[in-house]
Amino acid sequence: QVQVVESGGGLVQAGGSLRLSCTASGLTFVRHTMAWFRQAPGKEREGVSCFSWSGGSAYYADSVKGRFSTSRDTPKNTLYLQMNSLKPEDTAMYYCAATTPYVSCSGSWSRGGLYEYWGQGTQVTVSS
Repeated sequence: QVQVVESGGGLVQAGGSLRLSCTASGLTFVRHTMAWFRQAPGKEREGVSCFSWSGGSAYYADSVKGRFSTSRDTPKNTLYLQMNSLKPEDTAMYYCAATTPYVSCSGSWSRGGLYEYWGQGTQVTVSS
């Protein structure tokens, strides 16, 4: 059974940093493209970043480029989202998702339908 679990959320002041973690079990981690999404109250879910299964590419939403970065620790089956220079508009529930094997990030990476497995989310709140 595949499980995806996020952690690391919390309350931070604007300009601060947080690192989110996403640990996946029940799958062969290196075969799966992983992504971060977020959803703020009253807003649609937004793709934040995508890390391709091959490790060769990462994609970011324009709203987070230059501030967020994603990385993978394969032995730990963990994906990270380093968030710097946080803004109040980054406040949202952050979700981690995984595709079925060998599906790469592509032009449609920010569409939730690409992903098979989802975590329960971790809340990030940025105060002004």
